[in-house]
Amino acid sequence: MKHFCDDWIQEWCEENGWTDLFVERYNHYWAFPPNAVMPEPIPWKTLRFIKSKKGLCREERFWLAAAIAVTVLGATLTTLLKSPMPLVFAFAFGAITVAQLEMEDL
Repeated sequence: MKHFCDDWIQEWCEENGWTDLFVERYNHYWAFPPNAVMPEPIPWKTLRFIKSKKGLCREERFWLAAAIAVTVLGATLTTLLKSPMPLVFAFAFGAITVAQLEMEDL
């Protein structure tokens, strides 16, 4: 899951003099520091600071809304069908979504 908006990182790079931002893979950003000839990864502490300042990105908000919708649908179907399976599915979907929202430190 993508935890950062590319625009947030680009904005930070412009403010701090880093140039030529590129994304190696999800959540791995590289750029040229001021007066450098080799790109370096954006420091993880900086990414965490940007995340704490900006909040959830669009993809994270989408998955949270989907988890809430699936939970409501599962609760409704459990009541209507008198079967616990829709609620079990909703719980599993919610658990996977919350696990994906967790950011691992590099």
